[in-house]
Amino acid sequence: MHMLEVKDIHKSYGDLEVLKGISFSMNKGETAVIIGTSGTGKSTLLRCINQLHPPDKGEIWLDGVNITDPKIDINKIRQKIGFVFQEFNLFNHLTALRNVSIGLEKVKGFTKEKAEKKAIEELKRVGLKDQAKQYPAQLSGGQKQRVGIARALAMDPTIILFDEPTSALDPELIGDVLDVMKSLAHKVAMLVVTHEMGFARNVADEIIFMEGGVIVESGPPKQMFQNPKKARTKEFLGRISTLYGKD
Repeated sequence: MHMLEVKDIHKSYGDLEVLKGISFSMNKGETAVIIGTSGTGKSTLLRCINQLHPPDKGEIWLDGVNITDPKIDINKIRQKIGFVFQEFNLFNHLTALRNVSIGLEKVKGFTKEKAEKKAIEELKRVGLKDQAKQYPAQLSGGQKQRVGIARALAMDPTIILFDEPTSALDPELIGDVLDVMKSLAHKVAMLVVTHEMGFARNVADEIIFMEGGVIVESGPPKQMFQNPKKARTKEFLGRISTLYGKD
């Protein structure tokens, strides 16, 4: 049984069909990277998976449970799905520590003490123990994003979804965030929408190339980069390597 199974997902907004039948699966601890041009439905797919925008058709199974079943307790399911946003989405009036610990108290019913202990562990894991008492305004973009990752990790999720986690960052801050993500590989399952081809090549178990609301091709990095089956994949990867560099 796969940890995550996405079966024939369709999603439209008004007359615009964004996802036109997406299917793929992931195993426990795997990292899958979704690549593709802007506006091709990558972010919409992540939002369907964590039910922020439930799909119009199709099923999503997590750990053997159909999470698209209308009868499901979606808040319980969301505890198992971490989400790291492009724009951080931190609470600006709370310290880094509180940003990480508040969900544990409110959602998991931890005592304040227990939640803070867990939050410190996770901030340490992303290299921000010394910044625990700082507010988002005092942190760099890269540090804010690492707080976002610590917040997702604190819930002990089955999978973390990353929606272009480095695209809002200055180039020199991207490395720290990617290093943290690399350190999580095979410890927690990650589904990552990104343009960072170096990360895709070095960390992904599977690369999924999406375009026009469908999966054009997917496979392990070696196959996708060296010997893609589809001409369109080859063209896209050639273009993006020129744009974003090959490393």
